[in-house]
Amino acid sequence: MQSYDAIVIGAGVIGSSVAYHLARLGAAKVLVLDRLQIGSGTSTQSSGILRTHYSVIENVELAKHSWSVFNDFAGYLGDEEASAGLVKCGYLICAPDGPKLEPLRAALAGQERMGVEVRLLDQAAARELLPIAQFDDAALIGYEPEAGFADAYLVATGFARAARRQGVKIMEGVNVERLLMENGRVVGVETNQGRFHSQTVISTQNIWAGDIERWTGVPTPVKAERHAVLALEGPEAYSFKMPVFKDLGSPGMLYCRSYGGNQMLVSEGTVGETLALPDNEQGDISMDYVVEVGGQVAERFPSFGEAGLASSWTGVYDVTPDWNPVLGRLPDVPGLVVGYGFSGHGFKLSPGVGLVLAQEALGLPTEVSLAPYAHERFRSGQLLTGRYGLGAVS
Repeated sequence: MQSYDAIVIGAGVIGSSVAYHLARLGAAKVLVLDRLQIGSGTSTQSSGILRTHYSVIENVELAKHSWSVFNDFAGYLGDEEASAGLVKCGYLICAPDGPKLEPLRAALAGQERMGVEVRLLDQAAARELLPIAQFDDAALIGYEPEAGFADAYLVATGFARAARRQGVKIMEGVNVERLLMENGRVVGVETNQGRFHSQTVISTQNIWAGDIERWTGVPTPVKAERHAVLALEGPEAYSFKMPVFKDLGSPGMLYCRSYGGNQMLVSEGTVGETLALPDNEQGDISMDYVVEVGGQVAERFPSFGEAGLASSWTGVYDVTPDWNPVLGRLPDVPGLVVGYGFSGHGFKLSPGVGLVLAQEALGLPTEVSLAPYAHERFRSGQLLTGRYGLGAVS
């Protein structure tokens, strides 16, 4: 019989972080099972943006802890070769007069109360930071200097390598088929490569979290939603020194960042295409969509009205009804801890989420309260919907 202190399902950026933190907190025998390979699922599709700007204050707390890890990734892991691929360029966000103005003002104030450095800028100061953009309509502009972007695959594999150094066993190409139950509690998993036993199982299955409902009968309020990401080549450089930008005034609540040279990575932060079944294979991106997003970009970045499409891809979010994750134990299934429904926030929050899920699994006090993220909120109606409405900015 193969028995472990804890079994983690999924070796993406969340699962690898959980495994590392379990070992860091003293779990001696940890097993990670992934249906494919480390970081090969939706983690590889991330745009990599890092910020602490959220209108949901609990997310600010998780993002603050996560930023401190990203900012010293090698030191945190004790691995001088580890890299998150961090580009610290700051995060700029603006809103015009209208429905997003007061939510932005409240979110910026919330960050400041949490100890995050936030600066309010006028239009001229914003143009100095991002000279390729125009801010004529901006009624409120916030700037977060401790922000930027990084590489989700490097982070997932960095956590996994550090976990293995601490004795964690990671098995790739292993499909979990069901939970093993005895007397109403979890005692392990059954896979295509046999049974593995543990009194604690942590599911970090992302868009495949629907398996939990199939295995336990407990409703899993998550759907797979596909989003398109474009790399536009313009006539002016969007350098790595220029900040990530969030445009609350655009129809798609666009986010943009440098993609090197004259290229801009851009996507919408609104509701995407709901998939009937979880599938992270590449989807089609129509030229009509490229033209529509390109038009929104040109409103804010006039010279990019002449931009061409350099490349594109699709990524899939695991979306809950309030666009925030489910974290913690399922009371109806003793022994099972879950982390799913990140709705586009997963990479940003991965170090903090990995820590709190590991703490919860080991029966330790959690760095951040998991009560607001509990599955029960969908029964009670106490949702975590952000002030900006549904979408990945939350």
